[in-house]
Amino acid sequence: MVLIAVIAVLLVSFSLFLQGTLLALHTIWDSWRDTLTQGVASQKGEMAVEFLEIVSTMLKAVVFYLIGVGLYSLFITPLNLTSALGVESLADLEQKVVSVIIVILGVTFLEHFVRWEKPLDTLYFAGALALAGGALVFFQRVHRGSGGDLEQPQAKLRARQELFENDTEQRHIDDHDVALAEQATLAKQSGKVDAAEGSG
Repeated sequence: MVLIAVIAVLLVSFSLFLQGTLLALHTIWDSWRDTLTQGVASQKGEMAVEFLEIVSTMLKAVVFYLIGVGLYSLFITPLNLTSALGVESLADLEQKVVSVIIVILGVTFLEHFVRWEKPLDTLYFAGALALAGGALVFFQRVHRGSGGDLEQPQAKLRARQELFENDTEQRHIDDHDVALAEQATLAKQSGKVDAAEGSG
């Protein structure tokens, strides 16, 4: 069942990446065509908004991609990619997704700010985004350090080496990793190590 969800989410991610790529090519073509025919002065705020929409689309694709590979790694087979990204539990996955969503909110506000069509509406929009973003930041603060204990610097470093140097994707969690996780858990519980340090 999880595999079905992973495939569906990755298909959404692929579609968004593809749409973002096509949108980028179309926008670049239009911008250069207008520049060559009408001059540099033709490139005003609307073009910047279109490029920001491309960034927003790509970030949304990243969100779905993180969810897809995160679910695959957590429920099917551990991957070096997720370990290198620091996704060792559902809590870690939530933190990563929330972080990207906050960036998307910022980019979305920037789009409205560049347009500057109705200042009062822009102010209301900024207030709504501030409330939503503040709630997400508060969520991150509350749940910081409550993620996976296997997300230790040694395990992340080894996963990155295997992923980028040895070109092996599937990751095996051995007894040494479990021992490191247990030590980190005890250190966190006793207050010797700050809860946020486990994220590396």
